[in-house]
Amino acid sequence: MTGYEEKEVLESFRILIDTREQDTEKAKWRYKHLSAPYVKVPLNYGDYTYNATLPSGKSLHDEGTTVSGNIVIERKMSIDELVSNFTRGRERFKREFNRAREHDARIILLIENGSWEKILSHKYKSRMHPHALTASINAYMIRYNCNIVFCREESSPILIRDILYRDLKERIERGDFDEETTRTQTCPRR
Repeated sequence: MTGYEEKEVLESFRILIDTREQDTEKAKWRYKHLSAPYVKVPLNYGDYTYNATLPSGKSLHDEGTTVSGNIVIERKMSIDELVSNFTRGRERFKREFNRAREHDARIILLIENGSWEKILSHKYKSRMHPHALTASINAYMIRYNCNIVFCREESSPILIRDILYRDLKERIERGDFDEETTRTQTCPRR
């Protein structure tokens, strides 16, 4: 891929937001501060992923279908929401992470208003013991190729955009799309 083509792919970057994300005032604020175009589509797993248009004119994902991203961000508004996923919603949460693993997707679990220190000192409402919560988080990190990112609520749109954009940039630099580009250059466009 030429430098010009790389630039065009990066300029076509847009964030895909799962249609199940509720349009609350906080969500609207987050979308506004993503600093990137976005569209709501059904995601197979996760809350956020991205799309871009390759030099061939083909998009990474067909936005008219359920999208399975190679990297997704699963956002939690608090430690308490995460605890709920490990208790009452455990089976649904596990199924979603299993779907991601089936697609070899990388998961970024972004937890707003939390930290390891808050978890270890039990600064959340649930009675789930900090050691049990820590064990569940660490198991998911290992089992599902998951990274944990703690941040303040105000930082989440910046991190969502930057993590997804960086993934696209790294994939371009690694040459993940070179075969697609080579095929396009040897076949005339119609």
